[in-house]
Amino acid sequence: MLSNRVYGLLQCLLAILLVPRFAVANDEGERIARRDAILKQITGASIPQNELLITSFGAKGNGVKDCKPAFDKAMKRAAKQGGARIVVPPGEYKLNGPIHFVSNVCLHLEEGATLKFSPEPEYYLPVVKTSWEGTFLQNYSPFIYGYGLENVSITGKGKIDGNAATTFSTWRTKQGRGQQLTREVNHNETPVEERVFGEGYWLRPHLIQFFDCKNITISDVFITNAPFWCIHLLRSENIICRAIRYDAKLVNNDGIDPEYSRNILIENIEFNNGDDNVAIKCGRDNDGWRTATPSENIIIRNCKFKGLHGVVLGSEMSAGVQNVFIENCTYAGYCKRGIFIKTNPDRGGFIRDIYVNNCEFDEVEDLFYVTSMYAGEGMDNHHFTEVKNIFVNGVKCRKARSAGLVLQGTEAKPIENVRFENVSIGEVKTALSFSNTKGVQVNNCHLGGRVGVPSTASAKDKLFEK
Repeated sequence: MLSNRVYGLLQCLLAILLVPRFAVANDEGERIARRDAILKQITGASIPQNELLITSFGAKGNGVKDCKPAFDKAMKRAAKQGGARIVVPPGEYKLNGPIHFVSNVCLHLEEGATLKFSPEPEYYLPVVKTSWEGTFLQNYSPFIYGYGLENVSITGKGKIDGNAATTFSTWRTKQGRGQQLTREVNHNETPVEERVFGEGYWLRPHLIQFFDCKNITISDVFITNAPFWCIHLLRSENIICRAIRYDAKLVNNDGIDPEYSRNILIENIEFNNGDDNVAIKCGRDNDGWRTATPSENIIIRNCKFKGLHGVVLGSEMSAGVQNVFIENCTYAGYCKRGIFIKTNPDRGGFIRDIYVNNCEFDEVEDLFYVTSMYAGEGMDNHHFTEVKNIFVNGVKCRKARSAGLVLQGTEAKPIENVRFENVSIGEVKTALSFSNTKGVQVNNCHLGGRVGVPSTASAKDKLFEK
């Protein structure tokens, strides 16, 4: 087996070899060419032709019978057959425990079908390999989980209900000790096999996680009541998330969290989340530096944002984030911030080559916010982040209650090469706030309204002509 570091270096080399290299896309043609070169590499999963009906394995959609054994049997049958499309017809399917995927499986939820997971934590043990807020460890199983797989998909207009309100959703106030321990094992570089959490640490599992997987599609499903992040794409590649719908407003119900992942298309999503809609991450501190696998080549388009923030980069991003395209998105409701890029001197790494085009928000606190001093953490450390090459064109909102455009670099690593064009904000308290920056351009922007043709001199004005 390759070490994580060797694996990471090989991934970086493949990125160099496989993605056509352009100069930084300073004009529209270059940006489109760069984006389209990435799109050509994204195919998602291959859907098997072989079909298995979940009710043939003893599942009943009556909301009473435990259907986990049926899903386990169907997955085993699919593995023996080299893959299958497991079809779940209308009904409510109770699951006392997780669904663990195998390769070459499509889980298809027909319209009217609901997977309703038990809220009891003991059903999600024994622990599995996962991560938590950027640290690799072993913890409760995600409710839908795949590790080291190929060609996995979740499709159909059915519902995935994490049903986590009465248990997992209450754990945030109890997680402090476990959360601090994750930081310690990360910074001490404790071997992952010794990072065993689970019962007594109160670290919530993810709803859906694919870890070390490739060729993934998640489309059309409705997601609600997740125990923690809704979809976590961990160290995976070639992914399509399309036409997913959310009403997931429990604690930390991020919509989609790519981490150490690449070649991802996120499109036509209707977000309604209790936290970030899309949060691009790439590991925390020592784990990120050792893994050395950036999150890259991510296209987010034609989405409707609603929740805490529209798109976030960081703050767990120590292995780096690059080549992110956010375009033609709008809002379905309130967002605290439209675009939020965050790091601090604990993190290191880089954030570069970020393109935001033709996005609209209604009322926000801040429209576009970049900070290298997130949460005031790490100010005595020296792992400064390189933040550069950010291009924003055609972004607008009706009202920004606090700030329009914010760039907060550090003296050690100023934010470099940022361009704002055609940004429009109807009302704004603080239009611009730039500190520790280099090479910032602002062109054709109207922050706080547009000034029209100047008035001609009046009789009153003529009193001062002498």
